Amino acid sequence: MTDRTPGARRPVLTAAALAEPTATLSGYTIGVTSDRRRDELASLLESRGARVVIAPALRIVPIADDAELRAATRACLDNPPDIVLVNTGIGMRGWLEAAEGWGLADPLRTTLGRAYLVARGPKARAAVRAAGLKDSWSPEGEGYEEVVEHLTARGVSGLTVAMQLHGESQPEYTEALQAAGARVIEVPVYRWAPPTDQAPLHRLVDLVAGKLVDAVTFTSAAAVQALLRTAAPSTEALLDAFRTDVLAACVGPVTAAPLRRVDVPVSTPARARLSSLVRTLVEELPKRAVSVQVNGHSITLRGHAAVVDGELRPLAPGPMAVLRALANAPGRVLSRAALLQTLPRGADEHAVEMAVARLRAGLSVPGAIQTVVKRGYRLPT
Repeated sequence: MTDRTPGARRPVLTAAALAEPTATLSGYTIGVTSDRRRDELASLLESRGARVVIAPALRIVPIADDAELRAATRACLDNPPDIVLVNTGIGMRGWLEAAEGWGLADPLRTTLGRAYLVARGPKARAAVRAAGLKDSWSPEGEGYEEVVEHLTARGVSGLTVAMQLHGESQPEYTEALQAAGARVIEVPVYRWAPPTDQAPLHRLVDLVAGKLVDAVTFTSAAAVQALLRTAAPSTEALLDAFRTDVLAACVGPVTAAPLRRVDVPVSTPARARLSSLVRTLVEELPKRAVSVQVNGHSITLRGHAAVVDGELRPLAPGPMAVLRALANAPGRVLSRAALLQTLPRGADEHAVEMAVARLRAGLSVPGAIQTVVKRGYRLPT
C-alpha cells in the first residue's frame, strides 16, 4: 500500500488485517507521542493495519547531576518518611539503582519497607514488589486527586511524605498535602526534556490541525502539554481538530487530565496498558466512521481509505476529502466550489475534477459519483 501521509510509517499488514479490514485499524493513520515505548506501541498499531506517525513529544532524561536526588535520598534516611508515594515504575527502579551506586540501597529499602507505601498504578506496584517491598495501597483510578483524598482522609498532619516525582514537580498535590499538615520530600528521579529532533512533533501538529490523522495516542500528561505548547500560537486549530475529527486516546485518566481541562473528549482504556490502549482504538475508531449505501454497494470511510463491500481501497488525500464531503450529504448535489473548499489551498476547479476522476477510479463502483450537469456531483442514494 502506498504511503501518502507525511511522516507516516507503512503498516505491517498481517493476513488477518488484510482479510478483515472492518475489524482492524486498516485505513487509519495514528500519531504516537511517546518516546520510551514508541516502537512497541507502533508495532501493536501496525500489526492491526494502521499507518503510524511517530513524533515523540518529550524524552526522559535521568538527572545528570545526582545532587538533588542524593539530597532527597539522604533526607529520607535521616528523617524516615511515614508515607512514600511511588508514582512510576521507572522512577522507583531509577531511585534504587542510583542508591545502589552510592552504597545506600539497603538502608533505603529498609526505610521504604517501614513506610506506608502508595503505588500509583500497576507499573509502580510491580516495581515496588520487584524491589522486595510491599505496597500498602493503590488508587483504583490511578489519579493524583484520589491519592491526596485517601491520604488526607487517613490523616497526614505531622507526618512526612516522600513523593517520587513523575518527571516534573506536582505543586498542586504537594501543596494540598502540606496544607493538611504534612512535610513533603520531593524525590526527583528523572526529568522531561524536549525531543532531540523536534521536526516530527511540529509535523504531527500540522497533521492534526489539518485533520490528516485519525487519532493521537498519549502515555503521559507531560506529552499532552508538550504537544499543546508546540502548537502555539495555533493551539485552537489543534484543539478544534481534537474536539471534532481527531480522536485523543490516552493511556489513563492522569494522562487525559490536561485535555479534559480544555474540553477535549478523550478515550481511555479500563486498564493503563499499551495493549488496552490499542484495543480502545480498535473499538472506538470504527464507531466514528461514516457508512453509506451507494447503488447497492456498502462504502465505509476511514482515515485514508474506503472499505467497499468489505474490501479496503486506499485513497489519496484529495479524493478522500471529496468522498468525505459527499458522504456527509448523500443524495445532495455539491458544487465544484463547495468541494474546492475541502482541498488544499491553491487548488482550482480543475483540481476538483481530477480528484473526482481519481475517486471514481479508486472506488471502482460504477455510478458511485454522479455528475449533475452545471451543478456539481453527488452520491446517489
